[in-house]
Amino acid sequence: MKIGYARISTKDQNLSLQLEALKQAGCEKIYADKISGIKTDRKEFCLALEVLREGDSLVVWKLDRLGRNVKDLVTMVGSLEQKGINFKSLTDNIDTSTPAGRFFFHVMASLAQMERELMLERTKAGLDSARKRGRIGGRKRRMTDSKIAAAKRLLEDGIPPKDVASDLGVSIPTLYRWLPASERTHLTTN
Repeated sequence: MKIGYARISTKDQNLSLQLEALKQAGCEKIYADKISGIKTDRKEFCLALEVLREGDSLVVWKLDRLGRNVKDLVTMVGSLEQKGINFKSLTDNIDTSTPAGRFFFHVMASLAQMERELMLERTKAGLDSARKRGRIGGRKRRMTDSKIAAAKRLLEDGIPPKDVASDLGVSIPTLYRWLPASERTHLTTN
């Protein structure tokens, strides 16, 4: 029996391409996760592994859908091999039921890890370059310096924190994050 496994990393990605390819490959059951490949607690993947029996094949659309680093991929496929379960990657043309397929799997797994490491390296270099140019990553601050000053004035005037947060368009935890407890106590005791 062929058991398919599909995975996307983010909620804004779409599984349809993978699911269609797995159906066309003859998968009788297909399991799908919406979680990073780095995570090991993939619920649907675990279910797929429970269903697989000796002589079955685990089929994925692409090698990186199974995992992100060579060590984990090799361990996973080795574990399947020990149970008499084959592994197939459709777009990478890997089929571990043959000696050439097993060899090709190890080559492709190494390339997948190298690609991931290069991507991380480029991302880090880009962030470092942006930092040197004075750019800071992440969302813009909700609490600007003027909002912090306004919050202090409102709290000094005895306005409840809930109302101050509402007036400034922030949540109470955001207000408290930018005005430490020591400052809030000082403002309310005067």
